[in-house]
Amino acid sequence: MMHVSDAPQVTDNQAESRFELDTDGHVAVLMYRRNGKRLVLIHTDVPVELEGRGIGGRLVETAIDRAARDGLTIVPLCPFARSWLERHADQAGRAAIDWG
Repeated sequence: MMHVSDAPQVTDNQAESRFELDTDGHVAVLMYRRNGKRLVLIHTDVPVELEGRGIGGRLVETAIDRAARDGLTIVPLCPFARSWLERHADQAGRAAIDWG
């Protein structure tokens, strides 16, 4: 049985402008761009081997955490991130979002 503390953690690779989750030899990423006080979510890439585990959602949650902590507005250009935020209004409500 896997406990939350055993789960791989999402890291914010600011040098590469992406949130990353490395597990089972595969890396899932959510690419972003900082534009002033805006955190623009560009593209989510979850390898097929990691699909169906909620990893894309964990990447988006990490972006929300960062935006909430740093007073940033999320701009969800990525279709996956946008639909995830729409489906999880409780999480999305923790940060300002520019739906454009």
